[in-house]
Amino acid sequence: MNRRSILLGLAGLSGCAPLTVQYRLTPPTVFEGPGLSGDWFIAGDGARLGLTVWPAVGVTKGVIVALHGMNDYANAFHLASPVWSRQGIATYAFDQRGFGRSVGRGLWAGPELMIEDLRQFVQLVRQRHPEVPLTVVGESMGGAVAICAFATASPPEAERLVLLAPAVWGWSSQPVPNRTLLWLSARMAPDRPVTPPEWLSSVVQPSDNLEELQAMGRDPCMIWGARPDTLFGLVSLMETASRDIGRVKAPIAYLYGGRDQVIPRAPSLSAAARIKPTDRTAWYGQGYHLLIRDRRRDLVIKDVASLILYPVRALPSGAPAIPSPRGKHS
Repeated sequence: MNRRSILLGLAGLSGCAPLTVQYRLTPPTVFEGPGLSGDWFIAGDGARLGLTVWPAVGVTKGVIVALHGMNDYANAFHLASPVWSRQGIATYAFDQRGFGRSVGRGLWAGPELMIEDLRQFVQLVRQRHPEVPLTVVGESMGGAVAICAFATASPPEAERLVLLAPAVWGWSSQPVPNRTLLWLSARMAPDRPVTPPEWLSSVVQPSDNLEELQAMGRDPCMIWGARPDTLFGLVSLMETASRDIGRVKAPIAYLYGGRDQVIPRAPSLSAAARIKPTDRTAWYGQGYHLLIRDRRRDLVIKDVASLILYPVRALPSGAPAIPSPRGKHS
């Protein structure tokens, strides 16, 4: 999830069209159903979605199903997963529809299809590791998708949910100018992608790891910019995630950085306040949006591993809980 994409997606008006354009696939004539095959996750409609797996070293003690953020792809976990692997945790990450190596690049698939992809993917990974605890880890937009999936009547078959700065900046917390311009642009210029200018990177900084940001900028699988109708779908997803997070029955760990410049503090604290009293939160005062790619990422990466392997223990980082919406924290 990238705040610069939201801000720049509010520009450019012409023509007239529906709010969102979603692609629909015709399953191949010979189709054996969902599966994991090499570098691909074959979804229920035959769609080929990019797949990256980091196997556990030695005995597999835990499994992560990882969901990336807006305009990103499975590589979002390339710094964290090798660390988890050495601790006996396998990571399975797929490129969500419209992103990375997957079909419909740049198009918004819609929450129903994205949720069903997650549900099927978890089931396939579960079949590979039937006796091992499975955790869904969602970063930013991936966190929003996961929240919406776990809040349904048929949640993914996972033991717990870890949210890394989840995207909860929905309509109700967007400034009026944002809401108005996005509403107009999604109707009048839905298919005109807007690429953020270079100067915006100095205003909205997703991480303090400049080397990683530069590598992301050179990566052809990344998307820079977004269609207004995709942004409209994203904000709607964030609104649903923010509203429904309290309906998630699985244990939640909500992690957020005090220097996050992508998902604002107010809606993040409000969403964290709606989770169950038994759920856990962690506040990283020096953390930016990309918590597992920041310069201080080791703290968060170790905490996630601890949450998976030792869910009732204190976090190794000693990170405090996220403050209440009315409280202050530095």
